[in-house]
Amino acid sequence: MKHFMKGALVAGALAVSAPALAADIIVVSHGQANDPFWSVVKNGVDKAAKDTGANVSYRAPETFDMVAMSQLIDAAVNQEPDGLVVSIPDADALGPSIERAVAAGIPVISMNSGSDVAGKLGAELHVGQDEFTAGKAAGAKLAEMGGKTGICVNQEVGNVALDLRCAGFAEGFGGKVDVLPTSNDPAEVEAKVRAALESNPDIDTIMGLGASTVGEPAVAAVEATGRSGEVNVATFDLSANFLQAVVDGKAAFAIDQQQFLQGYLPVAFLALNAEYGLIPGGDVPSGPNLITQDKAGQVIDLSAQGIR
Repeated sequence: MKHFMKGALVAGALAVSAPALAADIIVVSHGQANDPFWSVVKNGVDKAAKDTGANVSYRAPETFDMVAMSQLIDAAVNQEPDGLVVSIPDADALGPSIERAVAAGIPVISMNSGSDVAGKLGAELHVGQDEFTAGKAAGAKLAEMGGKTGICVNQEVGNVALDLRCAGFAEGFGGKVDVLPTSNDPAEVEAKVRAALESNPDIDTIMGLGASTVGEPAVAAVEATGRSGEVNVATFDLSANFLQAVVDGKAAFAIDQQQFLQGYLPVAFLALNAEYGLIPGGDVPSGPNLITQDKAGQVIDLSAQGIR
């Protein structure tokens, strides 16, 4: 009985002390957790928190707002966490706040956007894909499919990562490319893409920068104008509905940057760093991976589950 009581007391002490030993990690992104893309990132963050036992807080401005995001980073620095994860869609706006974190001795890992500036700002590493390279690969693939005249639908003009996607697409595509600016409202995207198709019958290629916000409404716009089979639609990122369109031959492909990993890996790395001083020695590319018709069916269920 004494041995049992001693064991119970030790177990109880460990259970009480575990939270005090857990790493405190703050994630600040430019994307809201209720956004279809960022909800997958948040799922990765939550899974890493569960797997590592870290105390993790996910924060984002209510809209794409760099002033508000820099304030969130500053507030995180003031809390002196064991690690900070940030996306960097605008280095000029967010750089001073990130450098403040580094100067305070807080390990920083960037994710999703900012691969080209993370090291200069003092981040330990970046988890994501090179957006220009991914766009270039997509453009080259669409050119192979016969594309000559394209539009790149950008729902956040000014977001450096998205601007790089369009620039890479234009270079890889090689034909005529116009950028079509929109908001994040799928209804507006569909209306603007439909208007572009009706005003310019030469458009044979549409590059979207988000599956739910752009890819799905772009497919709908092509169908509404009666040009299915004539216009190739591709998009960055995944959604179950867009993947089904790929399976059905209504869309060309999706570019998977595996954003679940962008949420999961930085938290796991920072937790390991806080506990053991272990951290990778370089950036971790999470994409790109082109999901074409032969692959799309395999990831539909995972996309619906918020993992792909």
